[in-house]
Amino acid sequence: LIFLRHHIDDGLKYEYLTVENPLELWQNLNDRFEHLKAVVLPKALNDWSQLRFQDFKTVLEYNSTLFKIVSQLKMCGEVITEDMLLEKTYRTFHASNMLLQQQYRFHGFTKYRELIGSLLIAEKNNELLLQNHESRPTGSAPLPEVNATSSEFRGRGRGRGRGRGRERDSGRNQNFLGPRNNNSMK
Repeated sequence: LIFLRHHIDDGLKYEYLTVENPLELWQNLNDRFEHLKAVVLPKALNDWSQLRFQDFKTVLEYNSTLFKIVSQLKMCGEVITEDMLLEKTYRTFHASNMLLQQQYRFHGFTKYRELIGSLLIAEKNNELLLQNHESRPTGSAPLPEVNATSSEFRGRGRGRGRGRGRERDSGRNQNFLGPRNNNSMK
C-alpha cells in the first residue's frame, strides 16, 4: 500500500486516501485507467506502421523512438518479436543503402540488439572517416616541414658543430652578402 501510494499522482493519493486494502487500491486504479489502452493502441499502431529507419539522422534516435512505440504496444497487449524488430529495421533502410541492407540481412542477426550494435559501430566509424576526410581531403598532401626543404640545412647532421654561428665565424660564407666594406658608406 505504501509503495502504490508513493508512486501515484498527488491528486490520486488524496482521492484514494481512505482505501486501506492494497488489492482494492490496485483494482480501483486499474478500472480507472483500463480505457487508456484503447486510446493508446491506435496511435501506437499508426506510429509503428509509419516508423522508418531512413527518417532518422542517427541510429540512437531511431532506436529510442522504436522502443518508445514498442513499449506502448506491449502495454496494450501487442506482441513484438525479435524478428519483427529486425524486419522493421531492414525494410525501412533508405533505397540508396540497398546493398548495405542486404549485407546486414546476410549476416544473419537473430537479436535486434546485435543489429543495432553493429549499426552503431558502423555509424561511429563513418563519422571518423568523414572527420578525417574533412580535415585533409583526398589528394591533398601535408605541408612539408620548413627545415626539411631548406637548402641551408642539407648535408649536415644534427648535433654536429655549434649550429649556425660557427659557420658564419669560420670565414667560409664571408662573401654571402657581398663584400663588407665599412668604408663604402662614407
